[in-house]
Amino acid sequence: MTPRTSGPAGKRATILDVAAAAGVSRQTVTRAMNGMTGISQETRERVQKLAAELGYTPSRFAKGLVQGARISVGLAIPDLTNPYFPAFASSVVEEATSRGWNVVVDDYGHGSGNAVDAAARLAPQVDALIGYLAPHSDEAQDIMGRRPVVALDSPGTGTAGGIDFDFHYAARLALAHLASRGCRNIAFLDSGQGGGPPSSRSAAAAAVAADAGIQLTRLEAEPTAGAARLAVAGLAAAGAGRPDGILAFNDLMAAGVLKGLQEAGVSVPGDCAVIGMDGIPLGELLTPELTTLSLDLRAVGRAAVGLLDGLLSGSLPERSPGAYLTLQHQLVLRQSA
Repeated sequence: MTPRTSGPAGKRATILDVAAAAGVSRQTVTRAMNGMTGISQETRERVQKLAAELGYTPSRFAKGLVQGARISVGLAIPDLTNPYFPAFASSVVEEATSRGWNVVVDDYGHGSGNAVDAAARLAPQVDALIGYLAPHSDEAQDIMGRRPVVALDSPGTGTAGGIDFDFHYAARLALAHLASRGCRNIAFLDSGQGGGPPSSRSAAAAAVAADAGIQLTRLEAEPTAGAARLAVAGLAAAGAGRPDGILAFNDLMAAGVLKGLQEAGVSVPGDCAVIGMDGIPLGELLTPELTTLSLDLRAVGRAAVGLLDGLLSGSLPERSPGAYLTLQHQLVLRQSA
């Protein structure tokens, strides 16, 4: 894990801003905003009026400290039908519940929904948010206001904290292994629909290939096993132009690649080696078993909840270098490559 440099500090009003404007202590602001005794009605009303003018509202977390409520964390997931996300979600839930927190899950990736919709649905219910929010991470933080957001796989985000993944490191592992096997016509099967820009995974693979002098062709399919299967079926008919190594966007697409190659009579790994990415348990159940760039999903969940714990408690300043982590994949060699 390596820290990332912080983004610009936020300008949202804090309890200290209200205290300074009202000429009272922080404790008095807490009492005024939470309906506690020990201050006059006049002071209460004056503090509440200034808080409204400054746009300050106490977080659900702060109220929980005063009132004894449990922490509630939102978890925004783009697609629970992809086995990666339930595995990640379960690790977050395990870590959060071990702290006595509640977790509210929103699966936003169906229909026309996006991360902004998920944040808007979760915001009234939660004290903080964890999720795969790109490219709307900053908008999600705006919706959450002063409550912290930990965004995953969203480089350059302005959220309170974040976890990114070193896809250049992953690509170097995979492409070096394919090259060592003698692969010379390697393809990256990217996740996309209709000629969109390359994903961060694909862009990293292209940069690593260029530096290493490796020929790499980018292909594209919707991020499902079925779409990957169809994309590979067309490649298999290409004869001499067929790839002899395929790196897939994720393990789910790699499963489709294996199926498509099998149906076309292409031997794996003899005629074409295949590597997936993410390391979900599905890979061990395939035939041949899938070589993959694996993440320790339990470690990812622990890291996300750990960041959130520090941000909520105040022991970890928002947007500080320590609030951002970069995690690395490891190459797990199995039968497909």
